[in-house]
Amino acid sequence: MGLAPDLVIGWVTGNPAEQLETLESLGMPVFYIEPRDIEGVASAIERLARLAGTETDGQAVADNFHTTMDALEERYRDREPVTTFYQVWDAPLMSVNNEHLIGQVIEICGGDNVFGEQPRLVPRIDDEAVLVANPEAIVAGGMGEENRHWLTHWEQYPNLTAVAKDNLFFVPPSLIQRPTPRLMEGTRVLCEKLDAARQKRRGA
Repeated sequence: MGLAPDLVIGWVTGNPAEQLETLESLGMPVFYIEPRDIEGVASAIERLARLAGTETDGQAVADNFHTTMDALEERYRDREPVTTFYQVWDAPLMSVNNEHLIGQVIEICGGDNVFGEQPRLVPRIDDEAVLVANPEAIVAGGMGEENRHWLTHWEQYPNLTAVAKDNLFFVPPSLIQRPTPRLMEGTRVLCEKLDAARQKRRGA
């Protein structure tokens, strides 16, 4: 409140609805964004740039975003699939389906999301479901930048393929769990992780 912003950017599923409603009730203009796919992220960049009066710069960023994501998809999408479990949270254990932006990034990287067909965008699961799915790679994200300890949980299951092949990967959530231009770097990192899993097959 003390900062008196001209505009508040609200992320529909990333910010508590009651907080945004409170800001609106106080007379603050709130601009809502909810990118659900790669095109949606680029569109959000363009719209925010128009609101900020930096349309030329925003268009350049959006164009670079398109070009980079297209190049990553062309490079990785048709490579040998890697069954992948993306862990978005640990308690309760949660993943993403193929409709989620992260699920689409997994596809770009040639991954096969083991919970991709779940009806919920962010399904709650349990250890048993992961053991049954038996992914070749487990990728942890979360809220902070140091959630690698989530991966040690899976080491109690030595017969899990991802554990047996040492395919327990961490991608900083700020790169992949937020619909911003940093998604380019997050996608690149994830693609490289899944490609490392492929390389281990060839070395076996």
